[in-house]
Amino acid sequence: MKVITAKTAGFCFGVERAVNTVYEQIEAHKGEAIYTYGPIIHNDEVIKDLEKKGVTVLRTEEELEHLDAGVVIIRSHGVEKRIYEKLNEKGITIVDATCPFVKKIHRIVEKESALGHEIVIIGNPAHPEVQGIRGWAGAHVSVVQNKEEADKFSAEGGAKVCVVSQTTFNYNKFKDLVEIISEKSYDINVLNTICNATKERQAEAREIAESVDAMIVIGDKQSSNTQKLFEICAKACNDTYYIQTLDDLNVNQLGSVETVGITAGASTPNNIIEEVQNNVRIIF
Repeated sequence: MKVITAKTAGFCFGVERAVNTVYEQIEAHKGEAIYTYGPIIHNDEVIKDLEKKGVTVLRTEEELEHLDAGVVIIRSHGVEKRIYEKLNEKGITIVDATCPFVKKIHRIVEKESALGHEIVIIGNPAHPEVQGIRGWAGAHVSVVQNKEEADKFSAEGGAKVCVVSQTTFNYNKFKDLVEIISEKSYDINVLNTICNATKERQAEAREIAESVDAMIVIGDKQSSNTQKLFEICAKACNDTYYIQTLDDLNVNQLGSVETVGITAGASTPNNIIEEVQNNVRIIF
């Protein structure tokens, strides 16, 4: 069996930076309470390891309210502006591990909102990155994730519209939704804020999936960018499998194939990718 592993599989720059930041803070603040506001990345294996080392995940704003000391690390997806304000009011130490590409979007929407422009975020409204971006915009902000919502979108009369994207959104879908909004004849400024690493990862995954008999996509079920990879690969290869770890892989499904492709989301650790890759090669 021939196994092709994507060169772009695994941690992206922002995720690696965020995870390293937490480990650095563990060493720098021994004996102190260390928290992350939300899971630092979307990967259960990484979160479990950090919890073993004493890091507590704050999953709600209510939990944040009860804090009066410690170090709070902002997750790679970023958070709303009010979270920073709340932590500063409490005098709690903030360590910002927001991906720099996400941080750039925060600055864009804050500036554009201050100019009175309407903000459109192309992305999933339930995703923490999008919720964080929305929290830096003013009152006039909309989130659009599909054709129906793009068709329904309406800006206030004469409003200037600034369009940004969730960094991990599907690039082709982004272009399609922007085209629909652009046809409404608003004064529109489109900023493609999809991370280059995301576009490269998606393009490589599609290319590999088109050339193999089966495709394995590795990543946490909560990972937006991994879900997008699975969608792309499933369209190109009928036998596409979405797994979190090697334990999820049914090797019997690969018994009759000659070529297997492997890719992984931006929050998937290299050791998991290597374990899957090595075992597929050994078994077949």
